[in-house]
Amino acid sequence: MIRFCFLTLGFVFFMSSLMGQSSNVYLFDLNHPADSVFDFRNPRFLTSFNSNGYNNHPWFFEEDVLYLSSQRPNELQPEVYRLNLRDSTVARVTATSEGEYSPMRMPDYYNFSAVRMEFQGRDTLIRLWQFPMDRVTNGRPIFKYMPNIGYYCWVNSQQVACFLIGDIPKLAIADVRTDQFTEIDQNVGRCIRQLPSGNLMYVQKTPFGLWQLVEYNPYNQQKDIVTNTLPNVEDFGVLSDGTIIMGTGSKLYKFNRLKDTEWREIADFRFYNINNISRIAVSRMNKIAIVAD
Repeated sequence: MIRFCFLTLGFVFFMSSLMGQSSNVYLFDLNHPADSVFDFRNPRFLTSFNSNGYNNHPWFFEEDVLYLSSQRPNELQPEVYRLNLRDSTVARVTATSEGEYSPMRMPDYYNFSAVRMEFQGRDTLIRLWQFPMDRVTNGRPIFKYMPNIGYYCWVNSQQVACFLIGDIPKLAIADVRTDQFTEIDQNVGRCIRQLPSGNLMYVQKTPFGLWQLVEYNPYNQQKDIVTNTLPNVEDFGVLSDGTIIMGTGSKLYKFNRLKDTEWREIADFRFYNINNISRIAVSRMNKIAIVAD
């Protein structure tokens, strides 16, 4: 385990002109006492240990523990790293010849999952794997005969919502006990999130170029269009009260279906030289991890 300084963003703003373009992860504490109040505090630059490399797919395993995929410039594949936000330490979790992406803690809390890009001769196989949190074993595929899972979201301990890579991207619910899956939708975005209600949310891309947020109830299979996305944005996060947040450029926007009729800007991070916001992860206490250039 290595101790790093999670730099304040004022210093990062000064240093940014010295660095090339890369993907990095930034952290903010969100104070959200009322619907109209969004106060982003305590800004931190989390990936100073690999500021010129690839850093992506952050996920909160605990309130002060963040996992992500990270690849240094001299490495061939990304690995999973563990960031302890309390004591500012970084530990490498996986060390393989294959790439691991999108780490998430599994519902049993004893294991975590990740998408693994496996190389078998000239073929590449993308499967969802599980690993024990204590790493006493090297893990195993969750679905032995179900490849091409690019992204996913756990519904419960027995079901996982999967973004299936293909000519037409599909959303499916897969059963870990049987390896069977049920197709839910087609032409979907890569981001799948679970709402506080237990329902799922994803982006539906229509043939007419319109992208919409869809809420899906996995128990009665009901779908409900919530609103249009920001233009050409498919990644989003969900706050503890169900508010959806999306980013574009240097700005964050929010939409709460019970209170809003359109997206409303809540933050502009250009002062920190944060641009091209993509993925967003939110903790239970509304810490916000942002992936951006």
